[in-house]
Amino acid sequence: MVLILKELILKDATQEIVDNVLSVTEGLDPKKIEKMSELLQTSKNVFVMGLGRSGLVARAFAMRLMHLGISVYVVGETTTPALSSEDCLLAISGSGETFSIISAANIAHKRGTKIIAVTSYVDSTLGEMADLVVHIKGRTKIDSEKNYITRQMNGKHQSLSPMGTLFEITTLIFLDSLIAQLMVEMEITEEDMKARHTVIE
Repeated sequence: MVLILKELILKDATQEIVDNVLSVTEGLDPKKIEKMSELLQTSKNVFVMGLGRSGLVARAFAMRLMHLGISVYVVGETTTPALSSEDCLLAISGSGETFSIISAANIAHKRGTKIIAVTSYVDSTLGEMADLVVHIKGRTKIDSEKNYITRQMNGKHQSLSPMGTLFEITTLIFLDSLIAQLMVEMEITEEDMKARHTVIE
């Protein structure tokens, strides 16, 4: 019985994640995706950042941009250069209120760097600062309603995916899908990308 229950939880959690990915994909604004693609291709340098698991998503995206031949840096690394007005900053934050990301976005704004925000909250501080906001729906850490009765009355049943999982995984899939689109637009093959893959491992 316990094993069956665990299997049900795993399947339900997987379905919840898949449903969120599909819902977000259906709701994406084609014009915003086109603008994001343009910024990534035309900027002198692309800077990416995120904290925690969102930071891991940012790093994964940075690696694929490098494979495409795009000049990309992860904010916080010792070799990251200064921002300029010819660059763009892609900031990933579910809440759009992460202190260090807001601080970096402020610096980018002052230097004339274009800002792409990937967030669940378009009206957040980060969203308001950005030149382009990509809305990735997902439960984030600030969504938790602790009162059971209130949660049920609002129809907000407890998610099986903890904290920011829905946002982070959906963002990862969205960005990897964007790489596929960039490959077509830039006429880059998988072989081209493999040639840029690190040989020091």
